[in-house]
Amino acid sequence: MLKELIKKVLRSAGYTASRYDPRRDADVVRNNLFKSAAINAILDVGANAGQYGERLRHLGYRGKIISFEPLSSAFAQLKETAAGDASWLTERCALGEREEVASINIAGTSASSSLLEMLPRHVEVAPQSAYIGKEEITVHKLDSLFDRHLSPSDRVFMKIDTQGFTSKVLAGAEQSLKRIEGLEVELSIVPLYAGEPLIHDVLSLLHQKGFGVFSLEPEMFDDTSGQQIQLNGLFHRIQ
Repeated sequence: MLKELIKKVLRSAGYTASRYDPRRDADVVRNNLFKSAAINAILDVGANAGQYGERLRHLGYRGKIISFEPLSSAFAQLKETAAGDASWLTERCALGEREEVASINIAGTSASSSLLEMLPRHVEVAPQSAYIGKEEITVHKLDSLFDRHLSPSDRVFMKIDTQGFTSKVLAGAEQSLKRIEGLEVELSIVPLYAGEPLIHDVLSLLHQKGFGVFSLEPEMFDDTSGQQIQLNGLFHRIQ
């Protein structure tokens, strides 16, 4: 009775109490994948201000990080975040399926900025993410940059956080993917950006490329309905 009462009180205050389970700790799971695949180089695609790289360093990863970010304001923050870290390199560009100059939509929360049009459902769920402007950026194929930063001996992991542009990034990485051991990508359950692939499309595409699911974790919810609308997926090479 006392245990249930404590749980009830904690829930009413916005907290939970449970035994720690490292299998459910996303950071531990990610580190396990890095260790099992002997990862020593990470491609941080859609780096924003460098939050992912900072998290990796906080968790003890000391290998190479190459961060790609197209927005000028976010890239300025990224460069400042990575300054003084000789193993953390930055590139101001987006990654896609072709070499081009394109116009990116700038969101109220810069991490939601995208080369794709934002759909009404996204704005309903996160009004602060509505677009507020545009900026001209450079888009490169990963295949054109891969050898600039990585050697044949590197064990590479790629994180893609590009707001609906995942399939375009992969299309420009046909050769690079053969040298990548693991991936982290966003998986949308409902459409948030026009033309973005949904979870079943991405799972099928990655399976065709030789990657299987290592772990899935909740990422975004519709607070009104309670529906989960996006997950974060970790993938490892299976063939």
